[in-house]
Amino acid sequence: MSSTRLTIDHRTKDPARHPEKAHRPDNPIQRKPAWIRVKAPNHPVYHETKALIRDNRLVTVCEEAACPNIGECWSQRHATMMIMGDTCTRACSFCNVRTGQPVALDVDEPRRVADAVAKLGLRHVVITSVDRDDLADGGADHFAEVIRSIRRAAPETTIEVLTPDFLRKPGGTEIVAAARPDVFNHNLETVPRLYPSIRPGARYYQSLRLLDRVKQIDPSIFTKSGLMVGLGETKPEIMQVMDDLRVADVDFLTIGQYLQPTVKHAAVESFVTPDEFAEYASIARAKGFLLVSSTPLTRSSYHADTDFASLRAARQAAAGARSPA
Repeated sequence: MSSTRLTIDHRTKDPARHPEKAHRPDNPIQRKPAWIRVKAPNHPVYHETKALIRDNRLVTVCEEAACPNIGECWSQRHATMMIMGDTCTRACSFCNVRTGQPVALDVDEPRRVADAVAKLGLRHVVITSVDRDDLADGGADHFAEVIRSIRRAAPETTIEVLTPDFLRKPGGTEIVAAARPDVFNHNLETVPRLYPSIRPGARYYQSLRLLDRVKQIDPSIFTKSGLMVGLGETKPEIMQVMDDLRVADVDFLTIGQYLQPTVKHAAVESFVTPDEFAEYASIARAKGFLLVSSTPLTRSSYHADTDFASLRAARQAAAGARSPA
């Protein structure tokens, strides 16, 4: 399969997706370095996966966020389902998901997601969502119903959720955790200093508390968080975030390069080299994470199925090392 320089999905060119960004000055999109390459999506299984997504009327973050790994993942029947619609109530400056006023929840969506998971024969599935600050529980009950539906339709499939922060929705974390996903992921995205410009609708310490709360509710659930780099953060700031995540007993850290979707999104301040990513991985492992994925094209759900197997193996190895001889 051939390789090509990363191209921008057609969704990034639609100004109606981001009306709140229309007044912002343009940030020219920089030429990407040679190490950021993706495979062209021409595998027949890619098209089969795409057809199944369409037939079940599902939304994927793979498409909505213009993920560079879509060709590779869909060719392996891996797709990250995005529930609760395609429109987010927030307007993060890094994100390509449509913003605006969402439509009402589709009560049949949990069944359709579960049906697609069963038809794809997934060993592991990642379920994420838009932010739904318009809902009383932030969509927590809907997340829980999707988990329960998948358990019924595909009991052997392990489930990973990537949730919003439930910032103004007390009890949302508890509702999702009570449904017992195998992995509970919530991304910090960037360092605290950059939150006002990059993630203005969120609060860094609320996100940390969410991850810590999941472990308090059920220590057996793996917790996971992700960071983007190349937004102007410093190495000491990244290391402090690692320390904060370890205090919250987070198991798995992902670090990937931020790629600018359009000229109206936050600018790329730097392209972090593969050697720098490897250094971050080494530092994170030394700090005690069970698993670390740190490469330019790492994304939250990239290789999630094989990563979950590695997580379980790492936990078992750690437990064995603590057991008396």
